Amino acid sequence: MEAADFTRAMARVPGPVTVVTTVDAAGTRSGFTASSFSSVSLDPPLVLVCLDRAASTHPAFAAADRFLVNVLAEGQEAIALRFAASGIDRFAAGDLKPCEAGMPGLPDACARVACTLHALVEAGDHSILVGRVEQAHTRDRPPLVHCDHAFSRPVPVARPDEELLSALHLTEW
Repeated sequence: MEAADFTRAMARVPGPVTVVTTVDAAGTRSGFTASSFSSVSLDPPLVLVCLDRAASTHPAFAAADRFLVNVLAEGQEAIALRFAASGIDRFAAGDLKPCEAGMPGLPDACARVACTLHALVEAGDHSILVGRVEQAHTRDRPPLVHCDHAFSRPVPVARPDEELLSALHLTEW
């Protein structure tokens, strides 16, 4: 398969926009933008986020014992772009503050998920950071989504009616 075909296909899959941060023992902050973020397990509570092994932040996250996933809200596109850029001080804007477990977080993110590193799994040219969720914080803000190389927000659809839920053998939506 051609890499371009795979890239085009995956661009069609909407993904959350996150900024993942950590702090090392010396107090140095690291962070990156990721759209590959998902829940893994409820018991224990686990999430995953993927990081390119060639990324400048990879060594910091591979050595980290904890990290914070900031799920960006609508209107935070500039933050996503800043943390995706290389060769700059991603924290210079001063918009990240100490949040859960003292990790750099965005107070206005629609969600923050504080994790301890559960596993680091090599997968092709990326590493999968599996985090055990220690704390979670949410705000009533629409999330930022990335699809087709553009930022967007999810558009709510109507709830299914009771008859459809019953036909699907669901008791709640």
